[in-house]
Amino acid sequence: MTLNKKDLLLYAVTDRHWTGRQSLVEQVQDSLDGGVTMVQLREKTLSYKDFMEEALVIQSLCARYRVPFLINDNVMLASEIHADGVHIGQGDMSLKEAREVLGFRKIIGVSVQTVQEAVEAEKNGANYLGVGAVFPTSSKDDAVEVSHETLAAICRAVSIPVVAIGGITKENLVQLKGSGICGIAVISALFAQKDIQMAATALVSTVEDMLHD
Repeated sequence: MTLNKKDLLLYAVTDRHWTGRQSLVEQVQDSLDGGVTMVQLREKTLSYKDFMEEALVIQSLCARYRVPFLINDNVMLASEIHADGVHIGQGDMSLKEAREVLGFRKIIGVSVQTVQEAVEAEKNGANYLGVGAVFPTSSKDDAVEVSHETLAAICRAVSIPVVAIGGITKENLVQLKGSGICGIAVISALFAQKDIQMAATALVSTVEDMLHD
């Protein structure tokens, strides 16, 4: 699947922490109805079987909206269900190994925090980079903050698309203006909201304004 920069405008990363009134599938559908342009399924505690069953349902949902569907970390699952791609961190399977498993037609995103990591990831065939945390965040316990200067330096150092992640809200994302990113990845700014569809629509509009002003 070819990755377009516009696919990264509003990148939703799931977190079942906020399920209850709605299922995760319902939450993802609301986010898609609101204009989310990419979905990453992130599960840290489910069994492989449960993860796969959930992934297949959300994969089908994303296909209906023609939105790329990626799996977080689990390269083998992404391969088995023919997901559009995978997102890996510095401590996960290496990019080279992931590419060997998935082939060259799948999307592989990599989390980076330094210019050196970014350049290395591009050299090894990453399709896009996730940089963060750009603001303090409670969604990831081990998140290290990346300065906006480093974010801009990473964007200048690579030619592949860069998306910012970590603690981003509708109110603070304007601070990322001029950094060179092509979109934002969010978790709580979507899934912790009472009206996920409305939150997504507002975020899309705000990101577009920030990028095009």
